[in-house]
Amino acid sequence: MAKICSGEWMNQLKDAWNAEPEVSGALAEINFTSVIACGFKGDDKPTGVFIVENGICTRAGDYDGEEVNWDMRGTPENWKKWIDKPLTMTTMGMAVTMGKLKFETGDFGAMIKNPKMAVPFVKSFGLMSKIGGE
Repeated sequence: MAKICSGEWMNQLKDAWNAEPEVSGALAEINFTSVIACGFKGDDKPTGVFIVENGICTRAGDYDGEEVNWDMRGTPENWKKWIDKPLTMTTMGMAVTMGKLKFETGDFGAMIKNPKMAVPFVKSFGLMSKIGGE
């Protein structure tokens, strides 16, 4: 099992993302293109990166200085908890409000108000549970 947010883990997420029409297909409909990073609270930089072009993840791996549109951070314990029990729209809002899920970059408030972005984003946490992580 791959380490959460590692390049290997991000590539497994890429495969799950691209195979899930409720994520990649829904985001393709709105021509969603973005560089998404994730990592751990307190670190200077993210751990992994995920590049999406028109809804499809075209590259994923270890973060290597890319300019990101979204940078999500959590503690290793919280990432594991979200993998074991994926976030819902409600629990994601609570995690952000309580500071458990931090957006170093990206406008969570604007994203969550747009159902065409928010629903696939929340569903992506369900994909994380399918691939697991340590």
